Amino acid sequence: MPITEIRVAGFGGQGVIMAATVIGKALCIYEQGYSTMTQNFGPEARGGACSAQVILSKEPILYPYVTGTDASIMMSQEAFAKFAGEIKPDGVLLIEQDLVRVSNVKTGVRVYGVPATRLAEQLGKRMMQNIVMVGFFGAVTGFVTAEALKQAVLDSVPPHTREANVKAFEAGYEYGKALLAGETVEAPVPA
Repeated sequence: MPITEIRVAGFGGQGVIMAATVIGKALCIYEQGYSTMTQNFGPEARGGACSAQVILSKEPILYPYVTGTDASIMMSQEAFAKFAGEIKPDGVLLIEQDLVRVSNVKTGVRVYGVPATRLAEQLGKRMMQNIVMVGFFGAVTGFVTAEALKQAVLDSVPPHTREANVKAFEAGYEYGKALLAGETVEAPVPA
């Protein structure tokens, strides 16, 4: 695996930092790779801009900041507006399709959307949208195995929420696999 640069961005309260932590932990601990994670968020606890940079590699990482992303996970329109320009021309853009409208992306960027919030709501916990996004990321990019990501989820969430978070991960993963297979994916109907 060459150095892989990832940005996870949205607004405070969406679990952006947790999603980035899970991705880095999955490769570092469960696939014996290396990862770094840096974070940036506004002064607001909820609702302000929030982003995290994750670097994945099979070799030690010498510089912990992204210079151009191989994959970007955008969970808000503000995040897309601010960070879409850093995606490499052959990169992958994953969006929360109900919250992000894509325009003016570089030629060659592959864009995939998932209704992460609706899938999480269907499972009973809107706040698990970040874990749905992690599952979707695993399915679409293949940068980290599903098993490693699932183990990292289990290690990162409170014990009483593990079962629900695994269901959220699996919902995102299955949605991504079906989308890649060209299957018609039925998104949950908004309540």
